[in-house]
Amino acid sequence: MTPLIIHGHFYQPPRENPWTGIIDPEPSALPFHDWNERIYAECYQPNSEVRIVPGGAEQIVNNYAHISFDFGPTLLSWLQQHHTQTYSRIIAADAQSATSTVDTATPLHRPTIMPSCRSATSAIKARKCVGVLLISFIASAGSPSRCGCPRQPATMTCSVC
Repeated sequence: MTPLIIHGHFYQPPRENPWTGIIDPEPSALPFHDWNERIYAECYQPNSEVRIVPGGAEQIVNNYAHISFDFGPTLLSWLQQHHTQTYSRIIAADAQSATSTVDTATPLHRPTIMPSCRSATSAIKARKCVGVLLISFIASAGSPSRCGCPRQPATMTCSVC
């Protein structure tokens, strides 16, 4: 069977009013207060606890544990502050993936459409991504070999990363 890889890129720009530090109402997001809340209710939260009924027995599945994903730092910190249960499920899915064959969290903090970059820019982005992945997995899973670097898998840096 041919494997299918699904990647979720989850990002929201900062929405806080710089003078007040709070998110002003966004009428286009009605019936929700703002777009962060609307997308949270329609996407982030439902994907953290999907109810399925295989063979008649209901199960709750965390989709994040089964896909490749990245969350922008603005969104992730907003989730941590406003929706701690969903934030915890996302972090748990990342930790769970460390013991599976699926690499889930891919923290690219400056999303780039790689084919549109010059080849030198793509190479730099790819090296930075591998380094960030290595640091992320060491911090969350305690497994430095998750980077996939064959040169120095027991350290946080190598000539490739």
